[in-house]
Amino acid sequence: FCLIDQTSQQRHIIDSFRPDVKSSSFQRPQTDMNTASGIPKFVPLTIIQQDDNPYVRDGTMFIKVIVDFGDIPKLLLPYTLSLNPGLPILLQHEWIKREIEKKAQQNTLNTTSTSSSMDQDMNTNENGNRN
Repeated sequence: FCLIDQTSQQRHIIDSFRPDVKSSSFQRPQTDMNTASGIPKFVPLTIIQQDDNPYVRDGTMFIKVIVDFGDIPKLLLPYTLSLNPGLPILLQHEWIKREIEKKAQQNTLNTTSTSSSMDQDMNTNENGNRN
């Protein structure tokens, strides 16, 4: 879920949850109403009710929702929510996949550079000379 900041500040409020598929909230209703489930503290009502808040403009606010049947990492939600919703879904999924691969590659590079830096430190004595 993303509450869109309608100013140039772009301070969107983003949150997510993974449903418990065994919960009655996500089953076919057995009565007139299911048990509520979701994010009870997504945005405090006081923020939305403030005059001149960035989320309500001309009596309108936008909440973007993504239903993901895959496993988009939580760290990629800001990127995912920034994609143009008018793009074909297959293209959006391809871009998300590329971003996941890019982040994984960056993590590998960071791990490798940290490891080689530690190796250099371990091969240097107190005087700064290599062993």
